[in-house]
Amino acid sequence: MKAEHVIEESIENKGPRKGTNLGVDAQGIQKTMKKRHYLGDGAGQVPLNAVTGLVGMVTFFYTDKIGMSAGVVGTILLLARVLDAFTDISMGILLEKTKSKYGKARPWLLWMVIPTLLSIILLFTVPKGASSTVQNIYVFITIVLATGIVYTATAIPYNSIVALRTRSSEERGKMGITRSIFGYIIGMIVAIALIPITNLLGGDQRAWVIVGAVIAVVSSICLYLAFLASKEEVTEAQVQDKEDAVTLREGLGLLFKNKYWVIMFFVLLLMNMMSVLTASTGIYYTKYILGNENLIGVMGAAGLIPVVLGFVAVGPMAKKFGLAKAVRIALILGGVAALIRCFMPYSFMGALVLGGVTSFATIPLMALSIVLINNTVEYGEWKFGKRTVGMINSGNSFGGKLGSGLGAAIIGWILAFGQYDGTLAVQPDSSILSILALTVYLPFVFFVIIYLLLRKYDLDLKYPQIVKDLEERKAN
Repeated sequence: MKAEHVIEESIENKGPRKGTNLGVDAQGIQKTMKKRHYLGDGAGQVPLNAVTGLVGMVTFFYTDKIGMSAGVVGTILLLARVLDAFTDISMGILLEKTKSKYGKARPWLLWMVIPTLLSIILLFTVPKGASSTVQNIYVFITIVLATGIVYTATAIPYNSIVALRTRSSEERGKMGITRSIFGYIIGMIVAIALIPITNLLGGDQRAWVIVGAVIAVVSSICLYLAFLASKEEVTEAQVQDKEDAVTLREGLGLLFKNKYWVIMFFVLLLMNMMSVLTASTGIYYTKYILGNENLIGVMGAAGLIPVVLGFVAVGPMAKKFGLAKAVRIALILGGVAALIRCFMPYSFMGALVLGGVTSFATIPLMALSIVLINNTVEYGEWKFGKRTVGMINSGNSFGGKLGSGLGAAIIGWILAFGQYDGTLAVQPDSSILSILALTVYLPFVFFVIIYLLLRKYDLDLKYPQIVKDLEERKAN
């Protein structure tokens, strides 16, 4: 504890204090962060994306390494997802009531360091020789622990830090971009390297436990670094008298009265639906539309180029056009590319080039959505006199998880409607149409709807005056 205190004190002494001249952003709002703070904050995304990536791979681990039924595993994952809805809302309420010397959101990053370590390792320590009932119960408990409890208790406070760390949209934008880069890197490592490395170590359960333990240790260290680098600067606004405390019913009511939060709820829901479709249906497209499933690797490797370019471009775009407008411009670009692809669905080059453009177009949305969400905190406080950081982030977390679940369900429903049969070497025309709907036509629809929703998001224009009004209220 003494070492922890020394390290933390060292970082805080170097961090911005009130009165420290870090200047103001383009909107005239005081800055509070330096480069090292962005890096420390970004590291906190590693455990979240590590858990997401590993949970995406556990079906293969449970079926092929443990010998569990695929149907049972799918049911367990679905039940865990349903339970997530309750843990999200509960965590939002708990966060609003949290009080400690570190603040309300920041201490959760510290408290979740050890649970993160244990929950990741426990995913792979299934008792292999036990009965199927014991294995099923163990998997359900550890999945819920990792995703419904530890992930939720980390993600909602971590996302809330954006609203508590700074009021500057410029700094929040940089936080979102840095987090996305860290998250994308760990996500790609899990997706690309997990299977080859575990096979190199023998390919058995022991190999998965070893790799899982390494990822767990790295994730916990990154979460601790995020705790050290974070600080809740917007302290005055978060302190509320007892008579200002928000109940669950009142908090939910305030959420749905906050028009910008409602917009972002549906944007995040659709964004996650589109993300799941894109990540999960590429193999069907290359196998049955292009006729060569090995092309999925080529398309994946080529897809890294527009992703990198997207991360390079999103900062300058946000600075020049503003957050929401930068996202809208990218969505127009992605929508045009997706529309053109609808007229050449069987073209490999079309999929490679136009698909790359759509990948590029999703990066600003992915990187800046967390900022657009947390900026609604100030709007809600300005409009209704209540600052509901936890409820806003838990509500949007639920929307994201709901979108992921609906996306996965839509894949199954559309394939089933098209009479897809994975045992057939040649699919009927109805199945081909269903695959094209998932991989070519629906992405265009998502781009259009998300763009139309964000046309109503004009908070960027009002935000500087809102912050000024809030500061004046506090001064008075």
